[in-house]
Amino acid sequence: QVQLAESGGGLVQPGGSLRLSCAASGEIFSISAMGWYRQAPGKKRELVASIRWSGGITDYADSVKDRFTISKDNAKNTVYLQMNNLKPEDTAAYYCALATYGGPYSRTGPYGYWGQGTQVTVSS
Repeated sequence: QVQLAESGGGLVQPGGSLRLSCAASGEIFSISAMGWYRQAPGKKRELVASIRWSGGITDYADSVKDRFTISKDNAKNTVYLQMNNLKPEDTAAYYCALATYGGPYSRTGPYGYWGQGTQVTVSS
């Protein structure tokens, strides 16, 4: 079984920083990409950032560009999300997602494996 273990969430003041980590474990042979989604109460899930495993190409939501940075450690099957200058609107549950060649796939995209989520709350 493939498992994603997320950590690093917490309560921070506006302007603060957090670094999220997600380590994938299990029988993983062909990672294509990893990413971070977030979902706030009453809101739809949105992709925050993603990174392709082989080439390292990244993608960011417009709302987090220039504030968040996604990175990876291939040897550890781990993805990170460095979040700087956090804003109250960043408050959400953040979910790590894993895409592998050949699936499985979700209804809307290639991410077939999901973590349980880590809460990020930005409040003064």
